[in-house]
Amino acid sequence: MSAPYWRLPGYTPRRTAGLTGYERVLARAGLAPVAGIDEAGRGACAGPLVVAAAALDPRRVSRCTELADSKMLSAPVREKAYQQVLESALAWHVVVIPASDIDRIGLHVCNVTGMRRALAGLAARPGYVLTDGFPVRGLAVPALAMWKGDEVAACVAAASVIAKVTRDRIMRGLHAEYPQYGFARHKGYSTRSHMRALSEHGPCPEHRMSFANVIGSPRGDAQIPDGIEQHRAPADAGVPPADRAEVLLGAGPGS
Repeated sequence: MSAPYWRLPGYTPRRTAGLTGYERVLARAGLAPVAGIDEAGRGACAGPLVVAAAALDPRRVSRCTELADSKMLSAPVREKAYQQVLESALAWHVVVIPASDIDRIGLHVCNVTGMRRALAGLAARPGYVLTDGFPVRGLAVPALAMWKGDEVAACVAAASVIAKVTRDRIMRGLHAEYPQYGFARHKGYSTRSHMRALSEHGPCPEHRMSFANVIGSPRGDAQIPDGIEQHRAPADAGVPPADRAEVLLGAGPGS
């Protein structure tokens, strides 16, 4: 007969605890503040990768009435959630990594490096970190990787919203420079309209030349820089959701 499994009361988040359940449990264990890290643009074939870190103030987190996984929110609601998060955050920090760096050193390396930089840029040093999807080494803080973390932890959802809104604004700005691609609509993801524009006009400087669907476009082969290794776009590429290697767009109080 196997021994019973005991859970320490007060240190196990309940399924009904809502988005802030994990943060409350970690705070009881003396690990506050809790920071979340997430990214936007990993699956796009054009535009930057944007990584954000955020730590919410538990006294003000109740004001984040619209907070949820950024991919599940409409654009107007996401903008409202973004403002609520900024007003309720102890600290937040954004790192923007351009397409040229993704081509030069690879998407995953850029993603992990961006997460480290975003966390290091927080004005408030966290006691614990929650990351979305996969573990990240070298954070110098105890951390837990959470499957679909932006759906179950408020701080990860906050980072997701900050990253997504920041990147969407960048892509709307790029639309003014390159209107022929429709960046304002698809935000650089591999939609049919984007692929048609890519076939017609060829890639622009904001396209990721290491991605197979960019290189494989009718006018893409002739524009591949020397030394660029091909990468396939991730499986979610079609789902809309330093120096210039790191562009700080904003930081929370005290930064």
